[in-house]
Amino acid sequence: MVHLYRYIILIICLCTTQMVSAYGLRFRGAASPIDERTSYDVFAHSSPSFKDYFDLEFNMALYSTESVGYVLRVKGADEGQIFNLFFDFRGDDILFRLNQEGKCVLIALPVSKAEAMKSHWFKVKIAFNLKQDEITLRIHNQEKVCKGVLLSDEFSPKIVFGKSDHIIDVPEIAIDKVAVNADCTYTFPLDEADGESVCNREGILYGKVENPIWLINEACHWRKEGGFASASEAGSCYNADRNEIYYFNRDSLFVYNMETGSTSAKAFAERCPVKLFLAGSFFDSGSERLYAYEVYAENGETEPMIASLDLQTLSWRVESYSRLNMQLHHHCSYYDAVRKRYTIFGGFGNMYYSNKFYMFNAEEGRWETQGSLSGDFLCPRYFSSAGYLDSNHSVYVFGGMGNESGDQVVGRRYFHDLYKVDLQEMRVQKLWDISEGQPNVVPVQDMVILNDSCFYVLRYPESVSNSFLHLYRFSVEDGSFHILGDSISIYSDKITTNARLYYNERQSRLFVTVQETSDDVSSRFSVYSLLFPPVSLDKYTAHNGGGNASHAWLVLVAAVVAVAGGSVWMYKWRRNSGKGEDSETARGDKEQLPDASDAKVEKMAADTGVANSVYLFGDFSVFDRNGRNISYMFSLRIKQIFCLILRYSDADGISSKQLSDLIWPDKPKDKVKNSRGVAINHLRKILKELNGIELVYEKGCFRFTLSSGFYCDYLRFMAIVAENRIEECRQEFLHIVGRGKFVGFMDGPLFDGFKQDVECRLEVFVLQLMKKAFEAQDYSEAVSLAEAEFNIDPVNETALYCCIKSLFMLKHENAAIGTYQRFVAEYKKYTGEDYPHPFSLYWS
Repeated sequence: MVHLYRYIILIICLCTTQMVSAYGLRFRGAASPIDERTSYDVFAHSSPSFKDYFDLEFNMALYSTESVGYVLRVKGADEGQIFNLFFDFRGDDILFRLNQEGKCVLIALPVSKAEAMKSHWFKVKIAFNLKQDEITLRIHNQEKVCKGVLLSDEFSPKIVFGKSDHIIDVPEIAIDKVAVNADCTYTFPLDEADGESVCNREGILYGKVENPIWLINEACHWRKEGGFASASEAGSCYNADRNEIYYFNRDSLFVYNMETGSTSAKAFAERCPVKLFLAGSFFDSGSERLYAYEVYAENGETEPMIASLDLQTLSWRVESYSRLNMQLHHHCSYYDAVRKRYTIFGGFGNMYYSNKFYMFNAEEGRWETQGSLSGDFLCPRYFSSAGYLDSNHSVYVFGGMGNESGDQVVGRRYFHDLYKVDLQEMRVQKLWDISEGQPNVVPVQDMVILNDSCFYVLRYPESVSNSFLHLYRFSVEDGSFHILGDSISIYSDKITTNARLYYNERQSRLFVTVQETSDDVSSRFSVYSLLFPPVSLDKYTAHNGGGNASHAWLVLVAAVVAVAGGSVWMYKWRRNSGKGEDSETARGDKEQLPDASDAKVEKMAADTGVANSVYLFGDFSVFDRNGRNISYMFSLRIKQIFCLILRYSDADGISSKQLSDLIWPDKPKDKVKNSRGVAINHLRKILKELNGIELVYEKGCFRFTLSSGFYCDYLRFMAIVAENRIEECRQEFLHIVGRGKFVGFMDGPLFDGFKQDVECRLEVFVLQLMKKAFEAQDYSEAVSLAEAEFNIDPVNETALYCCIKSLFMLKHENAAIGTYQRFVAEYKKYTGEDYPHPFSLYWS
């Protein structure tokens, strides 16, 4: 128990650290039409007044070295009390000027561009000393003071970032963690995900923003940056100094610049001397050379195995003819730039898995086996991930597939473990192994490890042709992890398919390259990015739903406590279930009805959709033409519009007026039209990701036209009911209703009629099937149908009786008690009275 509470405290500490990490607001600048540029009024809804002193501080990031303009304005009651902050670029500096608007420059402060942009965000602070009539400007690590500025003794500032009145020169910037400090502090995390309202840290509405780009979206959704293709074998690597990603074959070099987003292609002076197959590579920033290598070839010592490319002349130089005695598919690697050592580990070839470390000795032009390692045994494997940490001169190896003997004939198993290899002591230490209960997934070869507390890695099921990459953050200490962001599709049918993960500090972004092939020769190469630090879908959903940090914190604490309580209960249950005859009973019970973990698997299966599908029962889910879950693209408003149009699509559709009256009942007509147009265009854009559904506007009405290949559980349910095919389509019907409550993701009277229409049709069949299942002694199905009935009518006594009786027949007494207690609570809530029948009535 002591250890458990320590873990709880640790989790809470980690979570609070994440909670205070805001993501910020990016501004649409001069590249956008004037009406679409961003404006953020900090105190639009509530304007405090300050005496003697107040200051404004925030983090700022620049997105273009060519963008100039006004960052913000601070307006007092008098015209002479208006101040603005302007910047432009002067050579190697960024020149910030604090102006008394329409009068003069108060402060000109040059800041080193390289220093300010080194880690993406830099700090800005403007302090108004009303009592001393002076203003201080501090940017990054530079500060200047202007004295003798006539300031009002009392100041009620209107603080506006970006576009403000006639000020329309908005730069391409982002701001984060805005705070106004005086007698009290007003803190604005800017962690909203959509909308125009801005709340403070406590969730109180203060500000308003027009045309925002909320950065938390970029921390959750991978953005495709670009791509290339090659008809021949190709490789890739990363130049951290130039922030460039290279994709190359024997004839050409393709370059993607992470900062500018530009792409280019250059032909080599002569062909790469290495005959590429796996096309391994690394980059040495000291010499500005790209190294391409193969570790194995079958034709003796006649072909070059390692060559380097001079980026200036685009000419190749043979570095080595040395080769290993076996191929090493999907080995992992790391490069020690200080010591100029490139090392590979693991891999598969010639029917064997490897657990050796090979280092390339550039001076002697050959591979060398790493010296003898002591400590824990590191199983032979491939598809593992490696990361080098210079601070402790150690390499970390995570996961993969293989076995203890290294012989493929023995069979392979998936590893979910982490090893630390101390390169000074040449000692291997196994830090943890969490393989039990983990899915069959492998990591990509690169991990991002910035310190010795956690690392980031991509994982995917390599045995599935059309698969998805997911980003994980693992604790180095104990293996606890979080899945972050959404997914990236990957076609993993061929062994030469690979993906790589990089971190760009200057942009504070993660970059992923995905190289896919269908023939092990030609390939397509895609680049994706995600704002760092990334967020989980749960956290993003909380913000997207209008939640704030304090609300999310309360939910998180409740979840931690619940998990902790559940862990204690599960531990006691397992301990007791292993004693004598009770253990046999427990195993028998488990075979009859799935336990909590099995139920989770069933729920996950229900949430997994097919391509071009929409689900309205249970969680709102949408899967695009590639089977990728794109539900996150639908805000609550877009969900509402989608469901309304779908409901009326079996007739002429829903009129634009009716749609406007239902969605924006209190909004002026002139603003409704614009809002409706924006929302409809957004919905059209999303639907382009699916086949078989199209939004049309005819005769003043919106409706969907549908064709074969598109699936919607609501439409399928209506068809089954209309055709009276319940028995024939029994399993499909059970699968649909088993997902959960119909349109349960939306509350309010807007959809009451829609829900009631479906639930009235549904309830008749659910009750009939439930009774039949109970009479046929199919108690598991009876319980499932009773739960479906509770989604419609939480106080249906027939469902209660059937559910409790069935649970007792399945020897799940605790579940029966829980069902009764939930029913009693719902009954009290609905009727205001205590439920009159005791629990004994149902089990006697």
